[in-house]
Amino acid sequence: MTTRIDITRTGTDYAFEAVDSNGHRMQMDAAEAIGGHNSGIRPMQTILMGLGGCSGIDIVSILKKQRQEISSFRMEIEAERESGKEPALWKEVKIRFVFEGNIDPEKAQKACALSIDKYCSVAATLRAAGCSIQWQAEVISPDNNVHQS
Repeated sequence: MTTRIDITRTGTDYAFEAVDSNGHRMQMDAAEAIGGHNSGIRPMQTILMGLGGCSGIDIVSILKKQRQEISSFRMEIEAERESGKEPALWKEVKIRFVFEGNIDPEKAQKACALSIDKYCSVAATLRAAGCSIQWQAEVISPDNNVHQS
């Protein structure tokens, strides 16, 4: 399957707009420190967003099949790039998956593991580039008990 993304420079410096084949748009720009204007997401940050979206879709799909009731689901992603290298790849990513709802903590843990270790193509791409991915899952039950793994 071929994917097409069109990218157009939108200003005089480092601002670009990406458009996918369905017409979805995203603004990108460089950091102000190198002449950008902070008018969009940094290109390397889009990879982390893709990781969250890819694993999130996997996890929701797995938990829905297990009839788990997700009332809220969010992720916190922190990452560090290599220093003193060009290109500076992502070397370490930490993800905190936070669920609320009537969810079995063991099922949430298993769904996260399956996504990151088996199904998520973005995670596999990052690992192939030498990146370490660490994660933890937290389930907040309807009675406000917190289960961490």
